[in-house]
Amino acid sequence: MDLLNTLVDKGLRRELPTREEALAVLATSDDELLDVVAAAGKVRRQWFGRRVKLNYLVNLKSGLCPEDCSYCSQRLGSKAEILKYTWLKPDEASAAAAAGVAGGAKRVCLVASGRGPTDRDVARVGETIAAIKEQNEGVEVCACLGLLSDGQAEKLRDAGADAYNHNLNTSEATYGQITKTHTYADRVDTVQKAHAAGLSACSGLIAGMGESDEDLVDVVFSLRELDSDSVPVNFLIPFEGTPLAKEWNLTPQRCLRILSMVRFVCPDVEVRIAGGREVHLRSMQPLALHIANSIFLGDYLTSEGQAGQADLDMIADAGFEVEGAGTTTLPAHRADAAEAAAAAHGGGVCG
Repeated sequence: MDLLNTLVDKGLRRELPTREEALAVLATSDDELLDVVAAAGKVRRQWFGRRVKLNYLVNLKSGLCPEDCSYCSQRLGSKAEILKYTWLKPDEASAAAAAGVAGGAKRVCLVASGRGPTDRDVARVGETIAAIKEQNEGVEVCACLGLLSDGQAEKLRDAGADAYNHNLNTSEATYGQITKTHTYADRVDTVQKAHAAGLSACSGLIAGMGESDEDLVDVVFSLRELDSDSVPVNFLIPFEGTPLAKEWNLTPQRCLRILSMVRFVCPDVEVRIAGGREVHLRSMQPLALHIANSIFLGDYLTSEGQAGQADLDMIADAGFEVEGAGTTTLPAHRADAAEAAAAAHGGGVCG
């Protein structure tokens, strides 16, 4: 298939596909699906071999959010039955993180609901980062606290954060249909603040919210332009009690096409299968490892994931290996650029 040969060649050269080529991946038939996965797999192996990076979520503060994001069980007015609690203490968060690290997680993602942190919140998270790093040598810490104000990314970096996550979620054209309490530009600004502070930028999307193929391509092209080091691909979990509760639009085949398109557009970045993989990929999860090089281990923010041991067994059975703490995730050209950016800001950044 000429399209796939072209996309593989471009991926091996880190060359951006055309929008038409990216759309064509999403339009392939089920008969072509294994060919698409195999082509994406060639690009994945070029830059990441057969390594799978494990990440672990620690939910520092759950629910009680003033934002109206339609997909979120923690949104303002949500009737979803979830745990709601205020900030975990640093020792509690460190103990939770240790469980993930013991299971093989290389990165701990600290997440807190809300529009964005106060300076007091940033200081609190800084104490948590210190506690986690004191107990878990070599672990990477990514913070996900919402929209950042000026100077907060630098404070997180100085406290020891390696990365900052803030997803674009969907295209600029449709963003206003999903969220009205902040804008797409607000999200872009936060990713740029993290990048400028020398943090590794982590930003991704949510598929399955009723978006078009054009919307998916738009947001992934935007992520490439933002130069995110890692791109989490979430598949919508339609929580009862949220406006998108009826949006069951995904099949395993559709999910694999979306992941493949992301890999072709972002060939040398950490593509992470995030929320919803168990719900939507189901028995085809192992195939997704041929495309993505990173997954979350265990549970998500307000939903249960696959058992950690089942994830480890799946990785081994599919012929992949868990990425060790001493291995740099990103290819050398990206890792060197990230290290130079961090050094310019007086910090250090993980691969």
